[in-house]
Amino acid sequence: MEVHQVRFPVSGTPAAATAARQQLTGAIRTWNAFLGPELLDTAELVAAELITNAVRHAGHGPISAGARLSDVRLLIEVTDTSPDLPQVGLPDTDEEGGRGLFLVAALADRHGFDQVPRGKRCWAEFEVSAPLQPSQRAPYRGVDC
Repeated sequence: MEVHQVRFPVSGTPAAATAARQQLTGAIRTWNAFLGPELLDTAELVAAELITNAVRHAGHGPISAGARLSDVRLLIEVTDTSPDLPQVGLPDTDEEGGRGLFLVAALADRHGFDQVPRGKRCWAEFEVSAPLQPSQRAPYRGVDC
């Protein structure tokens, strides 16, 4: 499988977060990688959560969003300049927000947060299984009636 990659800057506004989610998932969909609608929808939700968190909590500095698809994984990552690592957990039931990272943890095969020289990187990873190519499929063995 061909490796695909995209990375771009994100402005620190809610409108930019929406546009970045659309740009990121649009790029993933154009890779024509047979990821399946469920994985694409899940990746879009996770990308939205990671981008929105960066804009909401670290929107004062440069933010970038990116994705990389190899033959074994789809990686979505967002970097920002805040050194504060996110706190994963569930808020009180009357809180309106605070569930995004819980969703990321539940939906991604792996996820995490890394400190980088100028802030942090938040990422989520999905296992990818490529469909069999025609030459890899088992031959059809019809049943005689």
